Amino acid sequence: MFRFFENLVDPYIDYAETDTPPREIWPFLWEYCKPFKRVFAVTAVMSIVVAAVEIGLIYYMGRIVDLLSTDPARMWADHGTELLFVALFVLIIRPLMQGLDVALINNTILPNVGTLIRWRAHRQVLRQSVGWFENDFAGRIANRIMQTPPAAGEVVFQTFDAISYALAYMIGAAILLMTSDWRLMLPLLGWFVLYGALTSWTVKRVGPASKAASDARSEVTGRVVDAYTNIHSVKMFAHHDLETGFAKQAIENARRTFQKEMRIFTVMDVTLVALNGLLILGVVGWALALWTWGEASVGVVAAAAALTLRLNSMTGWIMWALSSFFRELGVVAEGMETIAQPITLVDKQGARPLVLDQGQIRMRGLTHHYGRDHGGLQALDLTVHPGERIGLVGRSGAGKSTLVKLLLRFYDAEGGQIEIDGQDITQVTQDSLRQSIGMVQQDSALLHRSVRDNILYGRPDASEAEMIAAAKQAQAHAFILDLEDPEGRKGYDSRVGERGVKLSGGQRQRITLARVILKNAPILLLDEATSALDSEVEAAIQETLYGMMAGKTVIAIAHRLSTIAEMDRIIVLDQGRIVEEGSHDALLAQGGLYADFWSRQSGGFLKLDDNGQE
Repeated sequence: MFRFFENLVDPYIDYAETDTPPREIWPFLWEYCKPFKRVFAVTAVMSIVVAAVEIGLIYYMGRIVDLLSTDPARMWADHGTELLFVALFVLIIRPLMQGLDVALINNTILPNVGTLIRWRAHRQVLRQSVGWFENDFAGRIANRIMQTPPAAGEVVFQTFDAISYALAYMIGAAILLMTSDWRLMLPLLGWFVLYGALTSWTVKRVGPASKAASDARSEVTGRVVDAYTNIHSVKMFAHHDLETGFAKQAIENARRTFQKEMRIFTVMDVTLVALNGLLILGVVGWALALWTWGEASVGVVAAAAALTLRLNSMTGWIMWALSSFFRELGVVAEGMETIAQPITLVDKQGARPLVLDQGQIRMRGLTHHYGRDHGGLQALDLTVHPGERIGLVGRSGAGKSTLVKLLLRFYDAEGGQIEIDGQDITQVTQDSLRQSIGMVQQDSALLHRSVRDNILYGRPDASEAEMIAAAKQAQAHAFILDLEDPEGRKGYDSRVGERGVKLSGGQRQRITLARVILKNAPILLLDEATSALDSEVEAAIQETLYGMMAGKTVIAIAHRLSTIAEMDRIIVLDQGRIVEEGSHDALLAQGGLYADFWSRQSGGFLKLDDNGQE
């Protein structure tokens, strides 16, 4: 039975992705909840039915009180069958109705709404550009992805479990009192007006207060995760107190915002108790007055008393439900600031996969300054011929990393274009572009998964033998076999820790190399690929790298000039422009900037300056 309700909606159902999600909260929620529209309709009907049944039972209790005023034998003779049917209804039909209602809410909606939103939100965020991620905290992004789905689920839950039920119940209560004696409606209507005013006052304040509290919690998460992610720096500089103080500012702000939110609920609770006192005195007192005047039966008084006591117990729950509803809407609104941001770096309409048959790279007038007036590249022209190995040299801020990021289309160039085999990279799909490029970065961060998973990231469908061959070629197989994580997993099954923290820099770099070797892409980008290796391993890896380069178009960034001395051509960048190019020997003979770099090196590194950002 549970499985039937749990499988009514598939949270992973195919859907049309959009680059411009709705920015308003209700269109946003409706877009995500479309697969549930039929379930929502049935659940709304069941909530109304359940409320109507409860009102009907209160009415019938009043009827029973009136029946008790007759002779017992006659009462059973005249109404025994009726009472039997009511008993069967209470014992069998009512639980089935209630069961259907709660099964739809608890087993169909709640588990699947949150799952669907979390799944789609994660997919949406992963489609954002590298630059988008660089402008925010990973911790804050993750916090919003985790907070928004349960908040949206709570909004849906309260809609059907409380709001629709409460509306149906209050309307039913008014109808019940009106059918007993229309005058009983007067105190109830007056209470409705006051209750509505209190609800309005609460809702207007809870939403903004909740969003402020949610923002503050996200700020705490961002700061805490930032400290944990950079724990080596924290310990190395002995800045424990600095980090706790930095976190305390955010934690205190979260406390103050939460205090403001809770003040609203305190005022609401105290006022609600006073209003409910007026409700009880008004309805029950008026019913007693009508009974005193002989205008109402004992059953009417009993039903009115039962109804008002039930409303008294419900109103606090309803108010909390409404407050929770709008509080969670505030959390959803905060999450939308991340999830609903438009995706700006997208495949052009009609983009086709990159067809790479030679591997020629051509850059014309390439300009990019990250929206500033300095740094990056300025009107750069460069052609890398098929199979050519290019070394890229320059001071920090000369534009080397910018060139690589534009080639990978992590950013769209502000000017000029890049072509691969005559195809403008902005006109091909991003996935096909990046699948054609292998990249070894200086920062060899790994996924917090097994060694096997990290190497197979280069080509997930590779065989075990191919994966091990790549590890051996990267001089990694031997140390991998000696690995063991705290859970006892060994070798290729051992976990490497967050960003590969359980491994040394050289070990991480060799696993990264193995991943790229396994990918075997026709274009190879190297950004200080051997910087984390010791001299003995580097010598072996250099041979591996030159073996990898065979038949590939290669662009290698290096500060250690000895690593690119054997390249076919060396390009020297300065302030975003090409200032020299040629072979290692030719550039030394020119006596220019490259020769100056070479002469200044100690241990094979460039003397760097502080100009700009690469």
